[in-house]
Amino acid sequence: MKRILGKSGIEVSALGLGCWPMGGFFSLGGVPDCYGEVDDEESIRAVHTAVEAGVTFFDTADVYGAGHSERVLGRALKGRREDVVIATKFGFPFDEESRKAEAEPRLSNEYIEKALKDSLARLGTDYIDLYLIHAWSMASDQIFRVLDKLEELSETGRIRAFGWSTDLPEAVSLVTERPHGTALEFESNLFVPAGDLHQAVIQAGLAGLIRSPLGMGLLSGKYGKNPPVFSDKDVRAQSFDWNRYFCRGVPNGEFLKKLEALRDILTADGRTLVQGALAWLWAQSPAAVPLPGFRNSRQALENARSMEKGPLSVSQMEQIRRIISPESP
Repeated sequence: MKRILGKSGIEVSALGLGCWPMGGFFSLGGVPDCYGEVDDEESIRAVHTAVEAGVTFFDTADVYGAGHSERVLGRALKGRREDVVIATKFGFPFDEESRKAEAEPRLSNEYIEKALKDSLARLGTDYIDLYLIHAWSMASDQIFRVLDKLEELSETGRIRAFGWSTDLPEAVSLVTERPHGTALEFESNLFVPAGDLHQAVIQAGLAGLIRSPLGMGLLSGKYGKNPPVFSDKDVRAQSFDWNRYFCRGVPNGEFLKKLEALRDILTADGRTLVQGALAWLWAQSPAAVPLPGFRNSRQALENARSMEKGPLSVSQMEQIRRIISPESP
């Protein structure tokens, strides 16, 4: 399964891997914003496992682990750079030594230049395939300046294309009107379908990079029977307005009920729940590139093997629609 990233012509596997978890600990505005500690060597083995299983696309951000995710990904892909596509993001200032990041994005031209230079060094490369704005929103005058800057960077060859990580619908037209504007990264999964954004991305000819395709792990099914115990360094143990899946370590009960109702459909063809949830996204949109996170080789391989069976069928999608949106015609 392959995808072309919007109008860039860049080909990737239909599934990418999200590298937020492999960054390890960091705090954002003084609050842990990560999945706790991580084993770097296992992360590297997991990346190698994924590449061998056909994954060619990796999505990270400079702030993940306060630079650590980029460093580990760069190590993992050393000698394989030409075989893969890398997306990274910029916007949140941080200190690598203390692993503390500021909660407010910084998006001046000078900061973007520095962020790109530092990301290139950490990743051990001289170009970024896809450079993403890591800010939910911007003032109108700021938006145009940032997009102008990204277009300028594209002309230099240091980035091949760019996009925006946000769920704001207006971002679609702003990105697509630029020659090198290629992708929108947004949240979508069985609990949060985001159908309007999927359609807007398709119509605009962009790539739809799917953030939280597994609902921060909730769609794996492993939190249904046994209450999870998260470290106080885990983002799921915190209370964030944007985190609809967990609150102080407690999974969303309504989502768990929906998952149980969908279990048999998602696993009917020998898929795991994870693979069924990813297959649902491919059936939602031909432009969708899910970016599930991973902490080890087993998870990376399970994610990669979801491509073997492809999207869910039309009849399976209809069955699911009747369960999650029974009021829709």
